[in-house]
Amino acid sequence: MRLPQARLDQVLDRFHEVEARMGAAADGAEIVRLSKEHAEIKPVADAVQALSKARQELADLEIMARDPEMAAMAGEELETLKDTLPELERQVALLLAPRDADENASAVLEVRAGTGGDEAALFAGDLFRMYSRYAQTRGWRVEVDSASEGEAGGYKEIVATISGDGVFGRLKFESGVHRVQRVPATEAGGRIHTSAATVAVLPEVEDVEIEIHDKDIRIDTYRASGSGGQHVNKTDSAVRITHLPTGIVVTSSEKSQHVNRDKAMKNLRVRLYDMQRQAKDTARSDARKSQVGSGDRSERIRTYNFPQARVTDHRIGLTLHSLPQILEGDIDAILDALIGEDQAARLADLEAEFS
Repeated sequence: MRLPQARLDQVLDRFHEVEARMGAAADGAEIVRLSKEHAEIKPVADAVQALSKARQELADLEIMARDPEMAAMAGEELETLKDTLPELERQVALLLAPRDADENASAVLEVRAGTGGDEAALFAGDLFRMYSRYAQTRGWRVEVDSASEGEAGGYKEIVATISGDGVFGRLKFESGVHRVQRVPATEAGGRIHTSAATVAVLPEVEDVEIEIHDKDIRIDTYRASGSGGQHVNKTDSAVRITHLPTGIVVTSSEKSQHVNRDKAMKNLRVRLYDMQRQAKDTARSDARKSQVGSGDRSERIRTYNFPQARVTDHRIGLTLHSLPQILEGDIDAILDALIGEDQAARLADLEAEFS
C-alpha cells in the first residue's frame, strides 16, 4: 500500500501541534488530555518519520544509481531498502487504520454454561481455566467477581475481571458460543456428546462516565451459595443489582456486602458501556462486516473436538490439532490469527479510503 505523503504530513503536523500546546497549557484538565493524545500519537509519528526518512533515502539512492561511478555502491543499498520499505508502509498503515479505542483496556470475562447440562458447566469451567492460565502467562491479574458452580463441577456462570495492559485487545474476539464434542465422564456407552458455553469479553474502561440513576436500579441481597463447609456464606452479603430500563442483572458474592455492591456497580457500568459499543459496532457493520469483528455473542465461533484433539475456529477456517495445549492456555496461535484477520480487514478499509 502506497500511503499518500499528505496523509503522513497530517500526522506529523498534529503531533507537533500537540507538543506545542502541551508546552503552553496551564489548565490541568487540558494538560491531562493533551498528554494522553501525545502518548497515543507518538508511536504513529515515530513510524511516519521513519517511513518518510526511508522514502527520502530511496529517492537519493535512485539518483545516485544513475551515476555510473556511484551505481555499484548505490545498487546494493537500493535493493535492501526496496525490500524493507513495504514492511515500513504496512506498519504505518496499521497504525493509521481505524482501531478499537478500548484496545489497551482491562476486561471483564463472562463464561456461562449453555446447552448440555452438567457437561456444559464442566466445559465452562475448562474455558475459564484456559483463560486464567493464559492470563498468568501474560502477567495479567484475574479476580473473580461472581460465580455459580455446577452440581457436577465447573460453572453455571462465572464473571471475572482480568487486569493488565492490552487484555481487551487480545481477548475481544473470544466472545461467542464455544462448542465441545467429547465423551462425558458419566457416559457409560462411550457416546460423544455436544455441549456449549458462551463467552463474553467486555472492556473495563475507568474514565468513561456512565450515568446510573438510583430510580433505575433495584438492589437485592441474598445468601451466596458455595461448595460447602467453610465456603458457604452465613449472611446475606451477596448483592444482585437489576438495571430496570435494560433488564441487565449483575451479581457479586464476596464476603463483604460493601465490596459486593461496589463490584456489582462496576460490572453494571461495564455492561452498559458495552451496550453502547455494540450499538456503534452494529452501525459500522452496515458499511463493512469483518469476519471476526462482529462481536455477535450468539454466533458459534469455535469447536473443541476431544476425540481428534482438534480445535477449529469457524470464522477464519483455522484448525489446530493441539487441543490439550490450548486448554492449558496456549492460545496465542488462535488469537494471533484472529487479530491478523482483523488487521487485514482494517488495512483493506484504509486502502479503499485512499483509492
